[in-house]
Amino acid sequence: MKKTFLAAGAIALFGAISANAQAVQEPKFTDNWSIGLDGGVTTPMHNNPFFGAMRGAAGLHIGKQITPTVGVGVESLFGVNTSSWKGFKHSSTAFDNSYVGLYGTVDLFNLFGGYPCQRRPFSIEALLGAGWGHNYIDGKENLDWNYFSTRVGLNFNFNVSEHVTVSLKPSINWNMGGDYKQSDLGYDINKATFNLMAGVTYNFGDGFECVRPYDQAEVDALNGQINSLRGEANASAAAASAWQAKADALSAELDSCRNKAPEIVKEVSNKYNSVRFVFFRIGSYAITADQMPNVEMIADYMKSHPQSKVVVKGYASRDGNYDFNIKLAANRAEAVKKALMAKYKIPADRIIAEGEGIGEMFDEESWNRVSICTLEENK
Repeated sequence: MKKTFLAAGAIALFGAISANAQAVQEPKFTDNWSIGLDGGVTTPMHNNPFFGAMRGAAGLHIGKQITPTVGVGVESLFGVNTSSWKGFKHSSTAFDNSYVGLYGTVDLFNLFGGYPCQRRPFSIEALLGAGWGHNYIDGKENLDWNYFSTRVGLNFNFNVSEHVTVSLKPSINWNMGGDYKQSDLGYDINKATFNLMAGVTYNFGDGFECVRPYDQAEVDALNGQINSLRGEANASAAAASAWQAKADALSAELDSCRNKAPEIVKEVSNKYNSVRFVFFRIGSYAITADQMPNVEMIADYMKSHPQSKVVVKGYASRDGNYDFNIKLAANRAEAVKKALMAKYKIPADRIIAEGEGIGEMFDEESWNRVSICTLEENK
């Protein structure tokens, strides 16, 4: 039997290692306690009728699960006084025998199958215990006696809810010492009892919580990604601030343009002999065919007066968008300049083209869509 105890110890040690391999969060001392009641039958293993000497039994156990695989606890077992063994008289108490001891359990499913991070619906535990046994004998010759007892068994556990377990528990108890007549020690079938108990256990707490193993390399990699994303976020914030500043500047410039007073020309030179007009259609800066003679007159004059220059000032009427009309006035002056250069080969340095904005020279609004060309003779 010494080998049996060594094997049980090896199983318990392996179970503890197996539980740790499941990366289970270490519980507190107050976690995973249980308490339960047992009831069933007990009978001698030898030299007695198995069923004839059978009597009722009751017990109490208090345990703590150290790991998902290994548990420890304290338990008691009392044989009810209903018959006698080996012709002994009944005891004067309610019990013929009792056992109180410590025990350890190994969950065989978690040992060999690994912990699934929750209680299984069904499990099997191997049990090993040792403690104090006592027989209650009535009579002058048959005295009570105490002895050291060992216990082995299996627990077939049905976890009917998160906290309640119903179990079937076959086990064997050995009287390891001599009785009041016997002095031999050790494992003897004649000094063993078989027990078949059913138990109900209430489990406190929520069991064991699985955690993911800590991996420093993975943590370092994730920290690197976080720092990289943080840098990208900062760069994006800086770019957004720059674009916002640019948008604010453009908005301020737009407000300034909107608040700018229109440029209106009320007077023109009275020297009509040196002035020519090129009129345009609404919204356009293209020179129409009927206006080309006016451009040609300017070109003829400049060809016959090589030292002359022309100042072309473009205007727009008040119809339409103000900003558009400002650009339109400049384009009308530029259109006359390009026509003089392209068609009549007048040098660019002899032509000054300027946009003057909105004109109010004429009461007829359509006449203000014009380029006024003033010829100047250098002296």
